[in-house]
Amino acid sequence: MSAEKQIPEGEEELLFIGGKQLLGQKQAVGLLTKSMASGRLAHAYLFRGPDGVGKQLLARILAAAVNCGQAKGMAACGKCSSCKKFALSAHPDFEIVSPEKGAIKISQVRELIKKLSFAPYEAKMRVVLIEDIHTMRQEAANSLLKTLEEPPADNLLILTADSSRTVLQTILSRCQTIPLYPLNAEESVEVILRENSEIGPKVAKTLARLSEGSPGRALLLHQQEIVPFCEKVVGLICDREKTADQYAGLVLQTAEQMAELKEDLPVLFGLLRLFFRDGLVHHCSPELDGEGGKYRKDWNSDDYFVKLQAIDRAEKELGRNCNRLLVCEILLFTLQK
Repeated sequence: MSAEKQIPEGEEELLFIGGKQLLGQKQAVGLLTKSMASGRLAHAYLFRGPDGVGKQLLARILAAAVNCGQAKGMAACGKCSSCKKFALSAHPDFEIVSPEKGAIKISQVRELIKKLSFAPYEAKMRVVLIEDIHTMRQEAANSLLKTLEEPPADNLLILTADSSRTVLQTILSRCQTIPLYPLNAEESVEVILRENSEIGPKVAKTLARLSEGSPGRALLLHQQEIVPFCEKVVGLICDREKTADQYAGLVLQTAEQMAELKEDLPVLFGLLRLFFRDGLVHHCSPELDGEGGKYRKDWNSDDYFVKLQAIDRAEKELGRNCNRLLVCEILLFTLQK
């Protein structure tokens, strides 16, 4: 797959690299396209947005475009030697600096500065991607400041940061910030299915809703297998055939498994909230439900509101560091009623 997909003039530009298409982010692409057209690219950019919305992919697309002699805006030709190397993440003039054990260390910054003192191997512009700059400590940031302010010629620095995390003001003041935003539901589902073809459309839709426009986070949730576990919990909640003693034993066992999720427990609560919200919609307007969800017919709208409130209460109790196991046990007994 080429780094660019040619389309008729006047239509929206589609950006590809390494077989992956950048979805959404029209504002970011527009800002960078204007800078390239005017020949006024900044020396350092900060791509700031939620995790998993395409920051690294946009950096790779920009790197390919600035080094392609036949690029059309942000779209590289995808055919020249430079484009092919960028598409394979094998270009010698594309450097990536990632956190080591949760932080970007001063030794990494010093090694980068040393590399920047040499001319690019073959590209017009060496592009350096520094990921998760919010993990950089003050000592490492101080070492990087002069390079950010006046990088050596023929070098472009791209920094990324989670929009919910604090970035040092000294870093912010030396970069042009390019904001990236969550994807819409359709775009999120498309990315999820593209990255993992084994995920079915129904699960992809659930993950997209839960991840709030971050396909990267959705894929991480899938790896943690929280969705199938939630389906198990829902099956328990909706089971009306077991005796009280049988159900009590299963609740205690399932609550123990829930408590073992630890910091991922709020994610499970989020999935359960989606289930009960969908159930409420189905109860009030059955014609709106196209998934054939597994809902109990003996629950009315008041029951659904009570269960949603129970989930909210459980989340608040977790925030107060209440016993996780006890919180899960009480929640499961409440949800089954």
